[in-house]
Amino acid sequence: MNLLPGFAYIEMESISNLTPLVMKTLAGFIAGIPKAELHLHIEGTLEPEMMLALGERNGVPLPYPDADAAKSAYHFSDLQSFLDIYYRATAVLVTEQDFYDLTIAYLQKAVSRKVCHAEIFFDPQSHIARGVPFETVVGGIGQALSDANGGLGISTKLIMCILRHLSEEDGNAVLEQAVRWKRWISGIGLDSSEKGNPPGKFRELFAKARHYGFFTVAHAGEEGNASSISEALDALHVIRIDHGVHCMEDPVLVERLRLDRIPLTICPLSNVRLNVFGSMREHNLKTMLDAGLCVTINSDDPAYFGGYVNENYLAAAEALNLDRNDIIRLARNSFEASVLSNVQKKLYLQKLDHYVDSFIQ
Repeated sequence: MNLLPGFAYIEMESISNLTPLVMKTLAGFIAGIPKAELHLHIEGTLEPEMMLALGERNGVPLPYPDADAAKSAYHFSDLQSFLDIYYRATAVLVTEQDFYDLTIAYLQKAVSRKVCHAEIFFDPQSHIARGVPFETVVGGIGQALSDANGGLGISTKLIMCILRHLSEEDGNAVLEQAVRWKRWISGIGLDSSEKGNPPGKFRELFAKARHYGFFTVAHAGEEGNASSISEALDALHVIRIDHGVHCMEDPVLVERLRLDRIPLTICPLSNVRLNVFGSMREHNLKTMLDAGLCVTINSDDPAYFGGYVNENYLAAAEALNLDRNDIIRLARNSFEASVLSNVQKKLYLQKLDHYVDSFIQ
């Protein structure tokens, strides 16, 4: 596919190796450490500059005269206030080329931040409701993933999220379409506004998804309390919880998560920007890590929340006094919590160990 004219894409040749001086800092260590990203909404990587370029290309009017005006509007009081802006911005995504451009831009950023593997969410229902066909969405995203797997050296899995504020019937309709695209779609997730939309609402849909051979994950315990996490595990039988920060309210649940090694994909900057925590210093990531939970760091919707995966690592490290051992554990968790095969996990973990050994030497 042709890339978006006039948009600045990262050329792999321009990504230089880290200098020894930079490597001696914790920021440098984070920048270079191999990692996986498991909680990333591709629509949430739509940077203001690309949004404006796509709006102009597709004749979609936007309320922002420039990128700075768009960024200044990104003030959120809670998850719903963010979703209102988020869904409005996706109106510029119309063609297969748009979804390709969006996805390849993220993958190039990910590779530059030493992300070796990415498991990426997309929300087809939000696009279908605007008249964009399912095949247009998945075609553009899937082709970008395929090109990146070969050209950028990053492995990927694509997860189709069900919008929980819509009905299970609506979700079932899009699930039936996903079956035809299993060559690209590997998993089914659950996202959108958690309040008033408990996991059990989609019990039958997730059972059907597992029957079709999809792995399943769900957002829970972001807006909702610890019981939302337990319900996602018991009603949906998911293998991983996205967010899950409210698990610490329930010691029994914490022990279950620890013993069963159920991963939690934490998004620090997102949690602060959406007022789940008042500040990064108040975040419970370190407490969860010290409790033996399999927590990972991710960027969620980086175009809106102030940073990609490395920026999330660094913000958490600085505020919570994470040391190099914590960073190594988080990076190891990211591969272990993925749906990669055991052989693939072993290879990535060896790459991680080699990086750590080289740093120590």
